[in-house]
Amino acid sequence: MAIVGTIAEKAAGPVHTGSAVATRRPPFSFPRDLRLGDFLAVGPFVIFAVLFLLLPMAYLVVQAFQAKDGSFTFNNIAGLASPKIAGSFWYSIRVSAASAVIGAAIGLLMALAVIRGGLPGWINGALMTFSGVASNFAGIPLAFAFLATLGRIGLVTLLFKALGINIYARGGFDLISFWGLVLTYLYFQIPLMILIIAPAIHGLKKEWNEAAATLGATPAQFWRYVGLPVLWPNLLGTLSLLFANAFGAVATAYALSTSAFNIVPILLFAQIRGDVLGDSGLGASMALGMIVITALANVIYLVVRVRAERWLK
Repeated sequence: MAIVGTIAEKAAGPVHTGSAVATRRPPFSFPRDLRLGDFLAVGPFVIFAVLFLLLPMAYLVVQAFQAKDGSFTFNNIAGLASPKIAGSFWYSIRVSAASAVIGAAIGLLMALAVIRGGLPGWINGALMTFSGVASNFAGIPLAFAFLATLGRIGLVTLLFKALGINIYARGGFDLISFWGLVLTYLYFQIPLMILIIAPAIHGLKKEWNEAAATLGATPAQFWRYVGLPVLWPNLLGTLSLLFANAFGAVATAYALSTSAFNIVPILLFAQIRGDVLGDSGLGASMALGMIVITALANVIYLVVRVRAERWLK
């Protein structure tokens, strides 16, 4: 434990005490050199956010507490407790959590391998380029790619059959299942994890590793007592972001199967598209529930990320 304390002190830097060193952060104030052009420059972003984020969100909030005759009601919110809707939320939470945890673990190992593993530099560049593309590859193209690869008549499935292996045998793999959907989500979850965690890994100072080695710590001890504790805020924040990313995904699951997955976005789509079972008020309340969950996950990510950046500085 002496090694741990010494390394932690080196990582955190010197600690100054006393009134002479202590400083008080000045209260927030607008810079005096701001000009009208600075506000005009961010004008398009503000307009876009108001038109396509704030106004639709306000409309959903109003609809969630409005009956079909326009009167105020809590029935739409109470409808979220029905077994079907509550089950869809629980299913979505489990899929999002599983894909986030597995994607974060695999992405972390891959990022550590290419950044601190001594691999050639071109592998790092190729992985980052691929991650930038794959993290945005979702929806119908991704679903078609997995169906053509791992579907019942997919390329890989037929290759395994030619070798005498039927991955769709009873009790075997099934793409249209919980773990099949998690596997599909991992295609964009892992690259997103690599892109987000890479700067934090680059922020691990070599001096910390050298100090640990000088004090006799093994690589495993360094990662257990120094590396992972320093990366932990970034990991927690990234987990929240990956969870929110998977929780709001709908096109991929809908393209794989329109009815096999009881996730919230698909059920929400069925409520607002106007079929015989449609209920716009209930759909608005479901959308409000999704907003609350994803907003909470993103708030956790932002708060933890700010604290992690302060630590790395």
